[in-house]
Amino acid sequence: MDEQWKILLYRTLQGDSPVQKFINSLELRAQAKVYDAINLLRNFGIKLGSPHVKKVAGTQIWELRILGADSIRLFYIAITGKTFLILHGFKKKKDKTSPKEIRIAEERLVNHRSRV
Repeated sequence: MDEQWKILLYRTLQGDSPVQKFINSLELRAQAKVYDAINLLRNFGIKLGSPHVKKVAGTQIWELRILGADSIRLFYIAITGKTFLILHGFKKKKDKTSPKEIRIAEERLVNHRSRV
């Protein structure tokens, strides 16, 4: 089996992890589904396909799709060294992803890159 991918959660300059806070805010059952999906990403990397992942149109960002009653999304990007950086998580409430959610992930990506 190939080496597993590393999973990093976005951190602010102050060291906070808004992604971890989001995951922790979910019910335990939803948290378990999120961690299962993250493990799929860790194990299959860029080979993981639909329905689990989908490219966010017009961006460099991908979404990890946790399907079910909650319809949770995690936005992420592949960075160097077989590593994924999870930028943002949210509950999807409508068919179309809110531009606000995409903007948050893009701003965090810019912020992350400015510090690397």
